[in-house]
Amino acid sequence: MPSNKSHLHHLILASGSTYRRELLQRLRIPFDVFAPDIDETPYSGEAPQETALRLAQAKAEAIGKQYPDAVVIGSDQVATLDNEQIGKPHTHENAFLQLQKMRGRSVIFHTALCVWNGLEKNPDKKVQKANVQTIVTFRNSSDYEFEAYLRAEQPYDCAGSARNEALGIILLEKIESTDPTALTGLPLITLTTMLRQCGIFPV
Repeated sequence: MPSNKSHLHHLILASGSTYRRELLQRLRIPFDVFAPDIDETPYSGEAPQETALRLAQAKAEAIGKQYPDAVVIGSDQVATLDNEQIGKPHTHENAFLQLQKMRGRSVIFHTALCVWNGLEKNPDKKVQKANVQTIVTFRNSSDYEFEAYLRAEQPYDCAGSARNEALGIILLEKIESTDPTALTGLPLITLTTMLRQCGIFPV
């Protein structure tokens, strides 16, 4: 069995998301949290998964440059419907329109993960990246249900306007993914595989 080497590394989560922080805490590895300041605007003509992967790496590298001896985790999520990106609604009105558009349909969530290892001297092994896809099918809910849900939870900082880890689950019919925490924002199965490559073992 591998020994616990996590104490030899400075692990950082490059995110301001409370959801990602809570997910990473499940691994019981000490870590710090720093939110990177980067432009998250998609490039013109950029595919959704490319946007997510680019931003996940940009977040990890931005913090990695400040803490060059750390292992840094970056993640980003892009939701798509008919290949069009669905961002955070920010307002009640936008969230209501998002839910109406997704009613009875399937939305693809691309959750990209990047682990930047500042201790790795081989440049080919310094960055690990992956995109985990989740397909979410929404129920054929009524406008009344949308309105009641939004008033109750106010998920205006959530892409797609439905928090599956909270009350938003009532709007969903089906979730399909190989990594169950990806939809919440941090795919832990994929992450633990990457951390092992850095010599970090949760147990």
